[in-house]
This record gives sequence, structure tokens and C-alpha cells, in this order.
Amino acid sequence: MGQYRLRHALLVPSLVSWLRLPLAALFAGAANTPKLALGLLIAAAATDMIDGWYARRFRQATATGAVIDGFTDKAFMATVVVTLIANDKVDLLGALQLATRELGEFPLVVWWALHRDRRQARAEDPKANRVGKLCTIFQFAAVTGLLTDASWKPVTLGASALMGCLAAWKYWQRELRSQQH
Repeated sequence: MGQYRLRHALLVPSLVSWLRLPLAALFAGAANTPKLALGLLIAAAATDMIDGWYARRFRQATATGAVIDGFTDKAFMATVVVTLIANDKVDLLGALQLATRELGEFPLVVWWALHRDRRQARAEDPKANRVGKLCTIFQFAAVTGLLTDASWKPVTLGASALMGCLAAWKYWQRELRSQQH
């Protein structure tokens, strides 16, 4: 996978990932229409599955694509959290539970941004974090509960926070292990 290349930002998997940005903007305007908001959430989840599947299936997995995928994931989730707060659908504690993974990974992202050698090492191994994918499922379940005011939303918020901690820990663990080699 290796190098970051601008042309890789225009490959099909990257273009599918980029779709999460307009979906995020649409979600911001749809939070008070639960069916529409849930449809946008499902569309975002679909883009997240399709981009990775396509990249692996057609050998278009690139370091650039991995960065775009991660960035659009974070941008979508940040928009969702801010929108839910602005529409009084989640309190600060619930928002922190939803954003646990992102908050746990943020220092690592800053570290990668400041250290070119670490960015290159990351480019050599941009594999998805399976626990991170599971965390996304729990986050989306929690958002579904918040949008529909379901009785089970506290459980999914707690599960989202737990999985977020595990996902961030896995990324940190991989980074620390790669520094030993």
C-alpha cells in the first residue's frame, strides 16, 4: 500500500468514502425527522462497508484511501454528535460515550500528523481495526436509540463507550508495537 498519492483520492473506494461528508451535512438537517435521519445513518454505514469491500475486491486499497476512510468516518460521527447535542437528543455524558473512540484516538492522530516517519509506518499497515468496526455498529445502534427515544439507549451508549475504549486501545497497541520493530 505504501505511499500517499493524490490520485488515490479519486479511486472508487475513496469516492465512496467521500460520500459520507454530504451525508453528514444532510444528517445535520434531518435529526428531527427520525426516519430520514436513520436512512442517512444507514447510507453512511453502507458507504463504510462498500468502500472497504471494493478496495479489497478490486485491489484498490491504498494508504490515501485508508486516511480518507478514517477522516470521513470521524467527520460523520462528529457531525452526528454535535447535531444530537444541538437538538437536545443527547446530553454531554451521552455525547462523550458516543465519541469515546474518537477522543481516545485523537492524540494518536496528532502524533501521526506531527511525525512523518510514523505516518509512513502507518501507510505501510493501514488495516482496519475490527474492534473499531464493531464500535461503529454500537455507535450507530446508540444513535438509533437516541433518534427514536428508545428505552434501550443507555445500554447502547454504554456499549458504544466500552467498544470505543477497546478500539482506541487497539490502535494505540498497534502503534506502540510498530515502534518496537
